[in-house]
Amino acid sequence: MADTPEIVAFDVLGTVVDWHTGITGHLREVFARRGVDTDPSSFAVAWRGRYLPALRSINAGERPWAPLDTLHRESLGALLDEHGIGPRIDEADREQLVRAWHRLPAWPDSVELITRLRYRSTVVALSNGSFALLVSLAKTAGLPFEGIISAESTRSYKPAPEPYAKAAELLEVDPAEILLVAAHGWDLTGAASVGLRTAFLERPDEYGPGGQAESATDVTADLAVTSTEELARRLGC
Repeated sequence: MADTPEIVAFDVLGTVVDWHTGITGHLREVFARRGVDTDPSSFAVAWRGRYLPALRSINAGERPWAPLDTLHRESLGALLDEHGIGPRIDEADREQLVRAWHRLPAWPDSVELITRLRYRSTVVALSNGSFALLVSLAKTAGLPFEGIISAESTRSYKPAPEPYAKAAELLEVDPAEILLVAAHGWDLTGAASVGLRTAFLERPDEYGPGGQAESATDVTADLAVTSTEELARRLGC
């Protein structure tokens, strides 16, 4: 990349934290406690698969705004019923599983990457997670973000343009001064539509070993890398 961006904004779920490992672990615990033999890894992937459709329904105006915890709870309940195990998973279990999204582990290289980039840029989170979820994740996973921007402040979700535009407004910079780093092409496309620069970071195990994660050859971005080391080097850190 020709110059170091003033702001590096990170997507969080899947890009900085490992939702599959974290959610699978909580599902395994709950399923074992309730004698459920459903595969927790596959269930976690299916649960995550309800994420984008839920966001689209809100962005399209098909339903009123709802926070991410509400969307996670709704999709969890629907999946439990589809698997025929809804009656075996009580309210306390469901609350544990929804709150698990607030306590996900970081990818092993995330903290080092953020720390390195802070020497040259201001590094923030820009996520569809609620502010409370993002604060909890930052504390739980030790993520040294210098700021947190939640899409909930716009009552819309990425990849709608409003969250990206809000980031530029809050940081008092031109959109082109922000580089969004994400492991998802749809997020980068949304950012580019508002004028942000974009960097794709591969997370091949996002959906578990052998899962269908995007690769650097799948997406269009200003910069596409296969490792955090390459990203830091390309950004001059």
